[in-house]
Amino acid sequence: MRDEQSAAREDLPGQSRLIALAATDPSARLRAALDAGTRPDPDAVALLVDRCAVEPDFFVRDMLTWALTRHQAAATVPLLLDALGSAVPQARSQALHTLSKIGDPAAWSHLSEALLCDEDDEAARAAWRAAVVLVPDAAEPWLADVLTTQLGRGDAEVQKSLSRALVALDDAAEAPLTRAAASPHVSVRVHAEATRRLLEDPDAGFAGVIEEAKRVVALGALGLDG
Repeated sequence: MRDEQSAAREDLPGQSRLIALAATDPSARLRAALDAGTRPDPDAVALLVDRCAVEPDFFVRDMLTWALTRHQAAATVPLLLDALGSAVPQARSQALHTLSKIGDPAAWSHLSEALLCDEDDEAARAAWRAAVVLVPDAAEPWLADVLTTQLGRGDAEVQKSLSRALVALDDAAEAPLTRAAASPHVSVRVHAEATRRLLEDPDAGFAGVIEEAKRVVALGALGLDG
């Protein structure tokens, strides 16, 4: 009996964290995530990673990521890498986001083409952001080639994320973008042209370069100069 009572007492901190991270009130969950980062505990890492997959509040998710960055990479990175194979898109996207913040080079080899082309837009955007943070110099041309296959995808926010990722690759993105600018698909040509303009002027507004790219592509289709 004493052993059972002792085990129950030892498990209480974990149970308390689990209850706090699943509280109905998002402010309570935010405090729980803050506490987990303020007082790092290796035993809390699995709970934090699991909560990332289901947490509905953006600010709480952001705090969960911060809390995970406060723990040793040796404890967090393996669990985050496991989450990349989850069937839950949010689990993948939040794991990628957190890996980009941790910045462990070992994570690069796990950023597969499948993740970079994830059918879920948020997961794909997180993969793009993580990839340009983690990519070694020698792999930048490969990454640029993969990212340009996603040109023309999604709404303005998705396209903006992709363009910013390609701009971060700088010279490695030039040749793939030039090829994409000759695509038979108008949406791809427009997105490629807009991204090329951002390469020249990274501070330009995305909405403006998209409109200019549409004009250039339309004039090109008519055989006129831009």
